Amino acid sequence: MKKFLRELKNGNIKLIEIQRSRGYSQRKSLTISKIEKVIKLIKEIDKNIIVMVDNCYGEFVEDKEPTEVGADIFVSSLMKNLGAGIATSGGYVVGRKDLIHLVAERLTFPTAGKELGANFNQLLSYYKGLFMAPSVVASSLKSMVFASRMLEKFGFKNVIPKYNEKRTDIIQTIDLGSEENLVKFCQGIQKGSPIESYVIPVPDDMPGYQYKEIMASGSFTPGATIELSCDGPICEPYTAYMQGGLTYEYGKLGIMIAISNMIN
Repeated sequence: MKKFLRELKNGNIKLIEIQRSRGYSQRKSLTISKIEKVIKLIKEIDKNIIVMVDNCYGEFVEDKEPTEVGADIFVSSLMKNLGAGIATSGGYVVGRKDLIHLVAERLTFPTAGKELGANFNQLLSYYKGLFMAPSVVASSLKSMVFASRMLEKFGFKNVIPKYNEKRTDIIQTIDLGSEENLVKFCQGIQKGSPIESYVIPVPDDMPGYQYKEIMASGSFTPGATIELSCDGPICEPYTAYMQGGLTYEYGKLGIMIAISNMIN
C-alpha cells in the first residue's frame, strides 16, 4: 500500500484500472462499496487520474454501477451480463463524454469517432439483450446461490461466495480438491448444457494460461458466459470457476448433473 500511495503522489500516473471480478485469483470480487473507497483514495491524492473499471460479470448484481461511485469510465462485454445470451458479440464503454470520445477515436480513427464503426448488424440483439438482462442476471445469481449451498452440503467448504453472502458478480468458485473432481464437475456441466451435451471436455494447454485448462460451455451463443459454464486451471486447489444460467430451472438442472457426475 505504501508503494501504491507513493506512486500516486509522484504525479506520473494517467490511468488506473480496477478489475471488479476476481478472475483466476484467490481474492474475492470487489463490491461497489470497496471500489468507491479505492476511487475516493485515488481522487483525494490526484483528481486528474482517470479511473477505469473492468465491470465484467457485475452488471445488475448490485444497485449501483461504477460510474455512480466515482469511476470515470467502465467497460465490459456483451457476451456476459448485459447481452443476456442474446447478443452474439460486442462490448461497450460507459463514462465521461470526453473519455468516450477518446475511446471512439482510438477504436475507429481520428475525426470519425462514434460516427463510424462496426456493429455487426446486431443492434436489435444489443437492445433486446439489454432489455432481458436484469431477469437473466437474477436467474444466474439464483443458480450460483443454489450451487454454493449444494456443494457446501456435499462437504466442499471453500465455496466463494457462501450461499448467504452478499454478491457483486455472477461468479461462483469451489475448491474441489483434486484434478479428478474438477474434470468430472466440468464434464457434468457440459452434459447439462443445451448445446453439444455429448461433448466431453478434457484438460489441455491453452495460449495465455500457465497451467492446463478445462472448460465446459455448451451454450446457444458460443462464448456467452451469462449462460451456464465452468472452467478451471489444473493446479491446486483445483478451483472450479462457474458462472451463468439463462434461467434458474436449467441452471439448477445443469448444476445437479455436474454434482452427480462428480460424486458418482
